[in-house]
Amino acid sequence: MSTDEFGRVRSWTLEPTKPRFVPPPGAVDAHCHVFGPMADFPFSAKAKYLPQDAGPDQLFALRDMLGFERNVIVQASCHGTDNSATLNGIARSNGKARGVAVVDPAISETELALLHAGGMRGIRFNFLKRLVDDAPKDKFLDVARRLPAGWHVVVYFEADILEELRPFLDAVPVPLVIDHMGRPDVSQGPDGADMRAFRALLDSRPDIWFKATCPDRLSPQGEPYDDFVAAVAPLVADYADRALWGTDWPHPNMEHRIPDDGGLVDVIPRIAPTAELQQKLLVDNPMRLYWAD
Repeated sequence: MSTDEFGRVRSWTLEPTKPRFVPPPGAVDAHCHVFGPMADFPFSAKAKYLPQDAGPDQLFALRDMLGFERNVIVQASCHGTDNSATLNGIARSNGKARGVAVVDPAISETELALLHAGGMRGIRFNFLKRLVDDAPKDKFLDVARRLPAGWHVVVYFEADILEELRPFLDAVPVPLVIDHMGRPDVSQGPDGADMRAFRALLDSRPDIWFKATCPDRLSPQGEPYDDFVAAVAPLVADYADRALWGTDWPHPNMEHRIPDDGGLVDVIPRIAPTAELQQKLLVDNPMRLYWAD
């Protein structure tokens, strides 16, 4: 594990490999983050991890090296509800980035409008107890009802609380995007209990999207992530118009098992083996969701 003089950890590789897979023109990395730079954008006092700086210049250099053209920058939990670092990344992208914010549920409509003007197109609700101290469902629903037109809600949770969350998810009045498929146990295979429950969620309403992401987090086997591919490829095929993909760079909390970003990109043709599926996963779907206006 690499730490700097402030005790901050690095969770990304300094030498990612060039992927063999070449994404289609216009491809979007639809799940990534920025950390700081801390001197300009301090981390939240409530942050559960303290990362080294991983700012827009690093993100965009990686994007170009991997063969992508756009990013969706998701507010990292280490920045709390101060979205300045994410807004800075969007502003420096020359129109090639949009974002997902984390907000105080008491946020005003004026503040939401300013986030919209800054390139945000959704808000994220985090239910991972190791990352957040409080997840008030009633207040989350209130702010979801007040979002600007065209926005969606991103939800991050683990598979063991999906059943508990179903009434809340059913009540969200805007489209939903589920981070990392709700972190299923991919070792159960495509027909395991976690995937069956997740498919039931997708079948419950047509406006639920998902990110077919993070083999590095979800695969007990590790590289080359065969268990992830076996479990996720059928999901992408069956819900091709609602699937998204992203690197998850700079891989929060993965400092003990840092993935190779090029290797993650090379998983794409294994979960989306046809040109049609790749076009939907990497271009058509994220463009509909984030660049419709």
